[in-house]
Amino acid sequence: MKPKIHPKWYPEARVVCACGNTWTVGATVPEIRTDVCSKCHPFFTGEQRIVDTEGQVERFMRRLKAREEALKAEEMRRKRMTSPELTLEELGLSTRAVNLLRAEGIVTVGDVLERLQDSGDVGLTDIRGFGLKALADLKKLLRARGFALPGDEGAPQAEAA
Repeated sequence: MKPKIHPKWYPEARVVCACGNTWTVGATVPEIRTDVCSKCHPFFTGEQRIVDTEGQVERFMRRLKAREEALKAEEMRRKRMTSPELTLEELGLSTRAVNLLRAEGIVTVGDVLERLQDSGDVGLTDIRGFGLKALADLKKLLRARGFALPGDEGAPQAEAA
């Protein structure tokens, strides 16, 4: 064996736990410090306590809280997207179509849905200047937002006159 390549051996090295418990072992360092031991570890004591190493529990709780807040914000955004109070400008309809509908007193998505429910497509295409192309664009935008339109699968049907 080569001389002077092995570390010094301490047969009576002292181990000190954060709880105050001490014992001796053989080691290559004279003193070992530890956070938990068999006297204070929850597995051995039967206690339900969290051993926090360098603030990891607090960091996890902050991330968990931030995730919950982000999920709530996303839910509120989705509710806002499918709200009948959504204006036609926010829907993304062309300015010309918005102006034609506004002249007829149709300002929100709820107004459009009500008109479609009451009189179907004819209720909107009877508006001077609002044709089938504008109606198709409007319906496409509404479906993209998740609105159920009369005549769609599962949507309430308008009664035939």
